[in-house]
Amino acid sequence: MSAALQLQDSRERFYDRLIPESIITPNHDWLACMLASWCDGAGVLPDYLGLEPQHFKVLTNHYFPSVNFPEQAPSGSKLDYSRMLEKDDLVNLLKLYSKETPETDWMIAIIVAGSLGSDHLWQDLGLWSRPQLSAMLHYNFPELAAKNNKDMKWKKFLYKQLCEAEGIYVCRAPSCEVCIDYPKCFGAED
Repeated sequence: MSAALQLQDSRERFYDRLIPESIITPNHDWLACMLASWCDGAGVLPDYLGLEPQHFKVLTNHYFPSVNFPEQAPSGSKLDYSRMLEKDDLVNLLKLYSKETPETDWMIAIIVAGSLGSDHLWQDLGLWSRPQLSAMLHYNFPELAAKNNKDMKWKKFLYKQLCEAEGIYVCRAPSCEVCIDYPKCFGAED
């Protein structure tokens, strides 16, 4: 069995242990996917998924009370916000457009931690597909997600929003449609 199939199989078995008969909120399912990946060493989420230790404990006790999770990332990933000078701006952007749910601050912290990765955001978060990430962003940040009406890759889209908020337009093309980098921003995420 290939390493990718083993990871998928292991992750899916762990996910099956996490999901009870009823899902509390849509975030419950996405968190289960991220935690299953995280416990398998996939994605880039660091210790405590990028949350404060006490928030990680509250989250896991609330959604997954019968499961003992490691505190440290099995992947060995560590947060390095020195690489992310725009951390506060990204947090503020997400807060500005967030829906008020009990999980809002947790989801923001996890997305910001995942943004430090170098793959597509859905992969860095440990989600299993881009449509999962799209659904998660539409659920938690509906107005912001609706602005991505041309299906730009999510990490690029979030950073483009930060640049536009600051009045920074680094693209030389008058519109995305005529830009030579169009496939890099709007291409498939496999």
